[in-house]
Amino acid sequence: MRYLVVGAGAIGATIGAYMVRAGEDVSFVDRDLAHVERMRQAGLTIQGFAETFTVPVRAMPPGEAAEAPPPDYLLLAVKAQHTREALLAVMGAVGGHTAVVSLQNGLNERTIAELVGRERTIGCFVNFSADYMEPGLIHYGSEGALYVGELDGARTERLETLARAMEHFGRVERTSEIWGYLWGKLGYANMLFATALADEKMGDVVDRYRRLMVELACEVYDVAAAEGVRPKAFDTITPGLYWPRRDQDWPRIDAALDRMVAWQLASQKTKSGIWRDLKVRHRTTEVDEQPGRVLEIGRGHGLRLPLTERLVEMIHELERGEREMSWDNLAELEDLRLALAGEAAR
Repeated sequence: MRYLVVGAGAIGATIGAYMVRAGEDVSFVDRDLAHVERMRQAGLTIQGFAETFTVPVRAMPPGEAAEAPPPDYLLLAVKAQHTREALLAVMGAVGGHTAVVSLQNGLNERTIAELVGRERTIGCFVNFSADYMEPGLIHYGSEGALYVGELDGARTERLETLARAMEHFGRVERTSEIWGYLWGKLGYANMLFATALADEKMGDVVDRYRRLMVELACEVYDVAAAEGVRPKAFDTITPGLYWPRRDQDWPRIDAALDRMVAWQLASQKTKSGIWRDLKVRHRTTEVDEQPGRVLEIGRGHGLRLPLTERLVEMIHELERGEREMSWDNLAELEDLRLALAGEAAR
């Protein structure tokens, strides 16, 4: 089987490197020419929490992808906002049999299915932590859940083949409920975007603003419910404890948050990729394709998501340099939560 990783950043490069080391036929496409050249000359290095290794790899810019034989699987690992652009750029390399797999955050399977069809789209949920450090070097910070599933929930031979190849990286779960995991992580993503409002560790922010974090997740799960999806638990994230709100048991929620905070603080990656986009790489985040997409879908169902709406505005202000990272941003969002809770109680 041939695999083409499009987007050799944190996620795509980490999974792909482990596959290459195990002997799988993997090629990498990236638009960062310095990254491509470094991989060609010196290989791809994964600096991990458990081991560090370098593998020689085939790497190319998008324009050269069509020169290789069509892959059996295209593993798309670009930022969510670049999904359409990246897939169209390599469409000449895609054969009629190629299955496209989203190794991304958000609901990118919807966009992919628009371009290649639902029957050629495979869903994937990824929750391990990694960062692109410099050309040719990826930091793999900690383990996390990885699920693959057909969009219609079917168990297929192509899904099993994909899972076995990806298992060179780590444990891969096959699921008939991939949408439940994707929506489950979108609730967690709301928390992570909120942690990026301050230049602090994720675990410290979650620990300090527990009720705010849970309500941010609940706004997302309101939309998931309207879509007919029940968010699934993964790692230390437990949507069933947060939503529906009437069933919230705060001693159990606090115990779950204790586990989440400990897990976040124990990782070698203590700040989110969102924080890195804003503070280190000075580029736009995935805010429009994650909480922004949830807002759009929620409005279609007539739902109000005031905390998510304000969070999106604040992240945009950080992107434009109109706001500084600070605990004050969290305090502002918490004040809004308290005001909304007061309104609901009246």
